[in-house]
Amino acid sequence: MKRLSLIISLIVGGTFLMQTIDGTAITTAIPQMAEDFGVSTASMSMGITAYVIMVAIFIPVSGWVADRFGVKKVFSAAIVGFVLSSVLCGFSNSFPTFIASRVLQGIAGALMVPVGQLAVLSHTDKKDLVTAIALITWPGLIGPILGPFIGGYFTTYQSWHWIFFINIPLGAIALLLAFKYIPSRTETNQRKLDWKGFLLSSLGLLSLILVFELTAEELTGKLTILALFLLSAVLIGLSVWRSINIDSPLIDFSVVKIKTFRVNILSGGLIRIVMNTAPYLLPLFFQLGFGLNAFDAGLLYMASMTGNLAMKPATIWITRKFNFRVVLIVNGILLALAVFLQSYLQPETPYLILIPLLFFSGMTRSMQFSSLNTLAFADVPKASMSHANTLANTMQQISIAIGVATGAILLHLAASFHNTASGHYAVVDFQLALKITAIMALISVVEYFSINKYDGLNVRNKEKN
Repeated sequence: MKRLSLIISLIVGGTFLMQTIDGTAITTAIPQMAEDFGVSTASMSMGITAYVIMVAIFIPVSGWVADRFGVKKVFSAAIVGFVLSSVLCGFSNSFPTFIASRVLQGIAGALMVPVGQLAVLSHTDKKDLVTAIALITWPGLIGPILGPFIGGYFTTYQSWHWIFFINIPLGAIALLLAFKYIPSRTETNQRKLDWKGFLLSSLGLLSLILVFELTAEELTGKLTILALFLLSAVLIGLSVWRSINIDSPLIDFSVVKIKTFRVNILSGGLIRIVMNTAPYLLPLFFQLGFGLNAFDAGLLYMASMTGNLAMKPATIWITRKFNFRVVLIVNGILLALAVFLQSYLQPETPYLILIPLLFFSGMTRSMQFSSLNTLAFADVPKASMSHANTLANTMQQISIAIGVATGAILLHLAASFHNTASGHYAVVDFQLALKITAIMALISVVEYFSINKYDGLNVRNKEKN
């Protein structure tokens, strides 16, 4: 692997670390933040989804911005914006102020990791793509290990506001390294921004995510939610239609014709929803169901994230040893099994059973995440890489938002089924929500059977024979 590609991958991985610490630390702080802001625990999910909504809306324009002004400039400016908005989150003393700060943070996040990943893809050979993707995700996986611990510690023993101030030193280091190592590009693409496409995709994505968020919080009637869903479908449909019929679309949806990329978008999108539903449910399960404080809940959940990180060194070997079809099917079934087994956890479950199960769950999540991310770009030509990267990152952020909202929805449904008092979730509510999540994980496996053993050979350093 080229030295430059190695360094850029680690820099981008560092910014991913910053984002994941930020996101996972908030999860353990949700009950305390809800109390401080005077809102329900379910309503605090907006603190997560507000960020993700902005990322999803502005990622489509990130490719154009990077092409127009240069990857280095945009990536560096995004780091600065992310750190400043993090400071605003830390100083927030009301729910509206916090949500507004998270909106700003989301806009910066949309121009940080996706643009940074584009720099990696631009300076990495196909044969080194597995290693590069692993290097991007490895540092980011440290975040989910540190996040629950850091969030739980500050929430229990200090103040949750300090969670956001951690981004200051991390952002400063990433900014200095970006200035030093990411090459400046003199040529720029002067193509005009497809404003109509941007508005259609932005409003469509916003409407879609709001459907799940409003459903989760039961803030409005079923007819309103149905109307909003139909609106999102029309707007997204028009966005795709426009992309097909103009010369320079904001996102070129033709990359979806590539089978390996399409699998990542469809089944990959569903399993990412699962991956973001379970991490939302489990820390709350440990606090509201097991009666643990935020610090102990975060410390316990570290077992899952440790498994996530521990699996990474084996990921490259497994991906090159076995074809993507085998890896995604077998590991997908194991992931569903891990979530299903978690649905049988009880407050009295021995830690000798609980911790290994969480560790195993983290391993399966890591394997599926890395395999899908690598397969996504395996057969995408260099000329289409910017559009593919933009669309893949957009779908990933949508999956995060929908995953969190889905967790809240499943809890509501489970509580209604068990006649649990509103806002006071019981152990059985979390158990039922996790069982449904496991079924969703199993459904995602079906499309992987369409992959053949030769798909993605170029990123596995293999030749067709």
